[in-house]
Amino acid sequence: MHLLDMEGLDESTILDIYKRADSLRLEPGAPLLAGKTCVMFFSEASLRTRLTFEKGIQLLGGRTVLFPPETLDKEERLQDVMGYLENWADAAIIRHPDLDKLREIAVHARIPVINAMTAHNHPCEILADLYALRLRRPDYRELAYTFVGPPGNIARTWMHMAKVMGLRFIHVCAPGHEMGPETAQYRFAVSLEEALRESDVVLTDSLPRSFREEAYFRDYRITPERMGLARPGAVLNPCPPFRVEEEVSSAAIASPYFVGYGFKKHLLEVQQAALLHCLER
Repeated sequence: MHLLDMEGLDESTILDIYKRADSLRLEPGAPLLAGKTCVMFFSEASLRTRLTFEKGIQLLGGRTVLFPPETLDKEERLQDVMGYLENWADAAIIRHPDLDKLREIAVHARIPVINAMTAHNHPCEILADLYALRLRRPDYRELAYTFVGPPGNIARTWMHMAKVMGLRFIHVCAPGHEMGPETAQYRFAVSLEEALRESDVVLTDSLPRSFREEAYFRDYRITPERMGLARPGAVLNPCPPFRVEEEVSSAAIASPYFVGYGFKKHLLEVQQAALLHCLER
């Protein structure tokens, strides 16, 4: 089984991954990957996803071999690349901008291919974030999730997660940046203040250059005062790397609303669980 996007998962699969992650938190050193080798394609700039994949695999007794993502951009056909790698590797974990390239690799691969981020989506990140919410709030499926910012890989993945899990997802941005028609799981809003009044989880992502201007920050920067408009118990989970005083204020990061550091801790066991799930199928 491959893990390329949220659309390729169903509710049952996600819940199975979460149950496995629960077990791994309680028994982190079980040698479930003994004798397994995972090839990883990551840039040198990758921090959280790469570290947690590497450490998670090592904790389970497996080994990793690291390549830069540019290795997949050579003239060699991807089906030939995978034909050789499958002699020695048990799984491929890939961070590459081009999701279509991962899909092409998966077509030819007889080993699991796991998407560790593309320019289009970031399934492991959002799986881990929702898992962290699940640990904090047993009613996580009844909460309102509000993403503030233009469409990007994080926003799209949250939208698809909402569709699979039946979550309520509100997308807040300037007019003209809708990600689709309104549904039971997706609503677009222009007014941040109005959306926050019905929000439990506030999400952001790094802004593209075209949005990094004071007019946008004035209307959409997350501050403690704005978080105070949200429902009781609301949390702020900006996707790193966030730029302080752009999409979020320094005061918001220093406030009790911010849960980012603790939430990312769970990347480790969720990615372990997702890898094991793919290997077993």
